[in-house]
Amino acid sequence: MSSPDTTAAPVKAGARQWAGLAVLALPTLLISLDQSVLFLALPQLAESLRPTGTQILWITDIYGFLVAGFLITMGTLGDRIGRRKLLMIGAVFVGAASVLAAYSTSAEMLIATRALLGIAAATLMPSTLALISNMFTDPHQRGRAVAVWASCFMGGTALGPVVGGVFLEFFWWGSVFLLGVPVMVLLLIVAPFVLPEYKDPNAGRIDLFSVLLSLVSILSVIYGLKELARYGFGPAPLTALVVGLSVGAVFVKRQRALEHPLLDLKLFRVGAFTAALLILMVSMLGTGGGYLFITGFLQMVEGFSPMEAGLWMVPSAVASILAAQVAPAFAKRFQLGTVIGASLLIGMTGYAMLVLVDPVGGLPLLLAGFVIIFVGVGTFGSLGTNLVVGSVPPERGGSAAALSSISGDLGNALGVAALGSLGTAVYRDTFAPGAGVPAHAAETAAASMEDAVVAARELPSGAADALMSAAEEAYTNGLNTIGFACAVLAAASAAISLTMLRKRHGATSSGQAPQQRSKQESGTDTAPESLPVP
Repeated sequence: MSSPDTTAAPVKAGARQWAGLAVLALPTLLISLDQSVLFLALPQLAESLRPTGTQILWITDIYGFLVAGFLITMGTLGDRIGRRKLLMIGAVFVGAASVLAAYSTSAEMLIATRALLGIAAATLMPSTLALISNMFTDPHQRGRAVAVWASCFMGGTALGPVVGGVFLEFFWWGSVFLLGVPVMVLLLIVAPFVLPEYKDPNAGRIDLFSVLLSLVSILSVIYGLKELARYGFGPAPLTALVVGLSVGAVFVKRQRALEHPLLDLKLFRVGAFTAALLILMVSMLGTGGGYLFITGFLQMVEGFSPMEAGLWMVPSAVASILAAQVAPAFAKRFQLGTVIGASLLIGMTGYAMLVLVDPVGGLPLLLAGFVIIFVGVGTFGSLGTNLVVGSVPPERGGSAAALSSISGDLGNALGVAALGSLGTAVYRDTFAPGAGVPAHAAETAAASMEDAVVAARELPSGAADALMSAAEEAYTNGLNTIGFACAVLAAASAAISLTMLRKRHGATSSGQAPQQRSKQESGTDTAPESLPVP
């Protein structure tokens, strides 16, 4: 058999491919909206379901944890059964799980339905990103397509409160989950007409034991870090970390021995691929934790309604979208490592501004810092993701997309867990209500800012003002601490970029793989012949 022609110019994408990109934007927007609208709904949710502080953290964490836990499996599954098919199956289950979450009657039920929603959502992200690599074989077009994809993801995160705010202004907290239902219905109707099918006929069967190992490893590590952040060193979190890392080592060893591994470890031989994943995880760790406390500050300290809080976040959404769109142009002129490093340092500046925010008069500084943060996030979201998908051959697209998503989602989930717990710990340590606040109300309010808001509503005006003043001061202290921690993380990410990506430039920065790529038409039914990964 003759070898494929690797010198031919990539096929330019046409109208069908760009229409397909618009369809792929739907699940991307939904997944990012699902996390951010929940942050905005927490105060109403807390009043309705009365969850404990631990349950609130699980409600926010479990979705991202299970998305991360199943991404490797779903990315590989898409390569085997078809990426479009998996996308459509996932859309059905996301719609059903969204309805169950919307009508949850207890904190336990909401945690369970959020877990189901996370598993279902894990089918969407690898498929969307991998299909982009199939549809756009020209590196420059792929760079633009990934920038659009990243804009949807980053913009959706910031625009979620706007959309959610409108719903929460007129409906109950569960309505924010129903956003996913019409989106998934539209996807199911349009996808068969504009999206190509793609699967690897040589992928082999999925090793179920590897699936189990990956889940146990990822979830054990997450649980251990979560408990360490909340309670400090202790037998339970340390045991969980040891178990997770040990199972992870067994998983890696098994992948090396399998003919058809669940995760192809050869992908990590591509230096730019590995560096991009590392930077994405570290930078998103800061974004997840910071976002949680910023949205809380707008509602519980500034006293904005959900709709007002959402509207105040529009500038950050615009900033992220614009940054993602102009990032490829900068990457063509300057070294990729320099552009990404500079974007992360810009984000560091925004986080540093959060350290200076006060409970009284701190809104302008908070909003300015938030916009600057999203300029950095949007730039790296576009360039880093394109670097990941452009560094591997098409038949590895599902695994590459899964690893890209798992890095961002795991970093975001760990940020919510670790930095959220850090901010809560600072709140509890610095909460000091003055005289005139009843002991039972002070004890309740000491648990969290959400509890303080609920407790204050049952007090006379004088005592309520004193309680809220102390709570706002403590909550702002938590925000300041998180801002400092996120600035350190952003600086560390910038250092990684400026060292590990310093040689990336030109066409490579726009997504051209350093290895040979197959000549392939978008919309083929099977993968090309397997190509070696350097």
